Amino acid sequence: MNELLIAAALGLVVGFGIALLIYLLRRSTTFRMISQAKEIAEEIRQNARTDIETAKKAAILEGRDEWFKQKRGMEDEIRERQKELRIQEKKYNDRLSSLDKRLDSLDKKENNLSEQERKLKNKEEDLQQRNKDVETIIAQQQERLSIIAGLSREEALERLREELISQARQVAASDAKLTIEQVKLDTSKKVAQILSTAIQRMAVDHVSETTVSVVSLPSDEMKGRIIGREGRNIRTFEKASGVDLIIDDTPEAVVLSCFDPVRREVARIALEKLIADGRIHPGRIEEVINKSTREMDENLIKIGEQAVLETNIHNISPNLIKVLGRLHYRTSYGQNVLQHSIEAAWICGILAAELGLDQELARRAGLLHDIGKAVDHEFDGTHAIIGANLARKNGENKIIVNAIEAHHEEVEASSVYAGLTQASDAISGARPGARREMLETYMQRLAKLEQIANAVEGVHKSYAIQAGRELRIIVEPSVVEDAQTSLLATEIAAQIEREVQYPGQIKVTVIRETRQVAMAK
Repeated sequence: MNELLIAAALGLVVGFGIALLIYLLRRSTTFRMISQAKEIAEEIRQNARTDIETAKKAAILEGRDEWFKQKRGMEDEIRERQKELRIQEKKYNDRLSSLDKRLDSLDKKENNLSEQERKLKNKEEDLQQRNKDVETIIAQQQERLSIIAGLSREEALERLREELISQARQVAASDAKLTIEQVKLDTSKKVAQILSTAIQRMAVDHVSETTVSVVSLPSDEMKGRIIGREGRNIRTFEKASGVDLIIDDTPEAVVLSCFDPVRREVARIALEKLIADGRIHPGRIEEVINKSTREMDENLIKIGEQAVLETNIHNISPNLIKVLGRLHYRTSYGQNVLQHSIEAAWICGILAAELGLDQELARRAGLLHDIGKAVDHEFDGTHAIIGANLARKNGENKIIVNAIEAHHEEVEASSVYAGLTQASDAISGARPGARREMLETYMQRLAKLEQIANAVEGVHKSYAIQAGRELRIIVEPSVVEDAQTSLLATEIAAQIEREVQYPGQIKVTVIRETRQVAMAK
């Protein structure tokens, strides 16, 4: 019995020990798992903190980049606006200067008009007094005629008027014909000799140069690069150059459009450089255009110096030399203005040599006579007046200034050199093939010539022939006498000079023909 109790007690003790051992083992495993879970959680928290710090730094960097981009864009916009403001300020100052000059000119014109008005008033009073005297004499003659002829006052007045008009026209026609024939007889030989000498010595080939406005592209893909993203390249190019860049469906070509030929040439050079370089963006565009502008200024000076050397003219202002270079890119009726000026200079010098005058002074006047055409779009007035003011400001003497402003008879010539300049200008421009004009303008001029002739009493028909160089007029023989044809031609020629703009000269020929026909039966 005791042994059973002891065995039972031992069994209980052993079972309790085994249970305790199992409990202790399970508790240790649980603590280890909890520790591992804590370590994993701590690692997850650490990774989360790292990710949060990384995302925060990335957000800060992205915000900073966006801020710098916005700042750069605002700075570019501010620079563009400052540039536009400087351009507008320059235009405003130029306009003020131009207005001041116009006000001075208007004051001078007002003083001249006042003086002319005073003179006209005195002449009007003198004419009124003379008219009174004439009316008194006419009344006396009418009374005497009425007594002698037994006619009424109105009948005698009408007959006297008709006789006086007829006699006056015959006398005027006869005197005009004699005067013209005498002048032709005295001057034709000398004029023919001088002009033929000048023209023969200047008989050279003449090639008219025109400014190119079409730029070729290596491929149509280049058009997209020229336009740029959202058109920023083409806008920058047009703003920096002042030239319109036209991109259409024309294959492998773009068109430059601008009224200023020098700006258009600068834009052409810059665009060709950009295409060859391949780097086309706003900064590069402005850099290339500025560089091309400087190159063009240097090229203008070289062209002007070459013209001065070619005509053997000395001591000319550097400003005038640069303006002469600009004439290389101007044309008149298709004739290159600089080439025309050089040609006119040599013709003027040859004419001066034939007349025993100063050849260099004459060449100087001929070379500078059209210099106003290089700047006439920047100032008010005709190119002759603008050129004269430009020459005066740059130290040219009074003879040259007067020759420039008088070569289109806008002011009175004060020296023989002004007449030589007019003649050389006409000779250079009137040579066959030297100039061309639009078909519409040409047809309008021919119609105007015939219209002037047909409006004259006694004209039966008129024809403008020889490309408008000659106007032939057929008159009614029963209305116009032979002695009146010379006067009629002179009057029509004078009217053409007043109303028609044309290069060279126009010959007016009046034809009067009488035919008598009889039939023998």
